[in-house]
Amino acid sequence: MSDPSPIARLRPKKAFGQNFLVNEGAIATIVGSALACGAPRLLEVGPGPGVLTERLLADGRPLWAVDLDPEACALLRERFGARAHFHLLQGDAVRIPLPEGEPWSVVGNLPYNAATPILARLLTGDLAWERMVLMFQLEVAQKLMGQPGTKAYGPLSVLAQLCARLTRLVKLGPGSFRPAPQVDSAVVLFEPREDPPSLPERKALLTVLHRAFAHRRKTLANNWQGALSPEGLTAVGLVPALRAEVIPPAAWLSATRALLIHHPEVFPSPCP
Repeated sequence: MSDPSPIARLRPKKAFGQNFLVNEGAIATIVGSALACGAPRLLEVGPGPGVLTERLLADGRPLWAVDLDPEACALLRERFGARAHFHLLQGDAVRIPLPEGEPWSVVGNLPYNAATPILARLLTGDLAWERMVLMFQLEVAQKLMGQPGTKAYGPLSVLAQLCARLTRLVKLGPGSFRPAPQVDSAVVLFEPREDPPSLPERKALLTVLHRAFAHRRKTLANNWQGALSPEGLTAVGLVPALRAEVIPPAAWLSATRALLIHHPEVFPSPCP
């Protein structure tokens, strides 16, 4: 590494799910991909000691970094606080308010224990982004890219694939991190689709998916029992005898749109 001292100075905390990236090839891949789009602003989630931050700042675009760890934030302020285009936000990336305005290129070695809720916020919130380059535990990355009929396919697969085109950039073993986790990891590139669901549709979609996948081995008719009849499922394009895991993303979006129009009662009040 060109500068190992920041990682040596920051104590990784299990409570924050911290595993600091030290693989130079992966660092270059992540930064290069994040900077390859023309978004006017950069957003880094979970910068930790600032290994990615340092290289992102060299691009010159305004960078906002979000981290929950006070010790990491102190180190980031010490290292980059004098740079006018560096902005630090200390708090939980799942809920901290983010600046409105121009679109982002989002980058992050996401903490394993919060990666899914952070991604859900990025995909269902009103944050404008042109590209996201995010690190996940390999199992989560596989779920994101899961295909209908496979064990990996689920609500996260449907939501992510309807919102973005996904590309796995690199797979990393435990030795790419300090401390070494007990799992493999993967970096996933998200590029927005031209015709993604609206924000209300995305939130409604999650409601539909969580009910439909509540018991994976049960049919849609069983999972929707008490909320929607088999006839109602058929009317919105869903076959009651099928399991949720075999239905492709486009069919879920079509069914959700029909449910919003014809069966708004199945959604929490107020309706999404």
